[in-house]
Amino acid sequence: MKKESFSREETAAFAAELAAKAKAGDVFALSGDLGAGKTVFAKGFAKGLGVEDDVTSPTFTILQSYQGSELKLHHFDVYRIENPDEMEEIGLDWALDDEAACLIEWPERIEELLPARAVRVRIERDPDKGEGYRLITVDC
Repeated sequence: MKKESFSREETAAFAAELAAKAKAGDVFALSGDLGAGKTVFAKGFAKGLGVEDDVTSPTFTILQSYQGSELKLHHFDVYRIENPDEMEEIGLDWALDDEAACLIEWPERIEELLPARAVRVRIERDPDKGEGYRLITVDC
């Protein structure tokens, strides 16, 4: 599925729609260049789950967990991970087995650890279409 977004608000709203269909055990692998809108997407996704906390990219902590209205969210940012083995210490296995949805930014850094069931979400910019334009591709 492909979705064109022309603003941060549209990106967040699309992410919220996707989250509304999420269930425990779902894994969303979110990729895109720096500044592509992954954090905007993550905030919208969390809102779609009913998370009321302020959602930030867990760049330095690697993992933030939030309680939604019916489902927990484990939000990973693995940009700083140098070796997939580091993810064992952080608790990726636990998070994937928990009754939660997982959103993983920079999944290409831990590709071999991702479950086959992971939903791939790619956000791409196209400056020719405007500063706010994003093409969001979802592969289930």
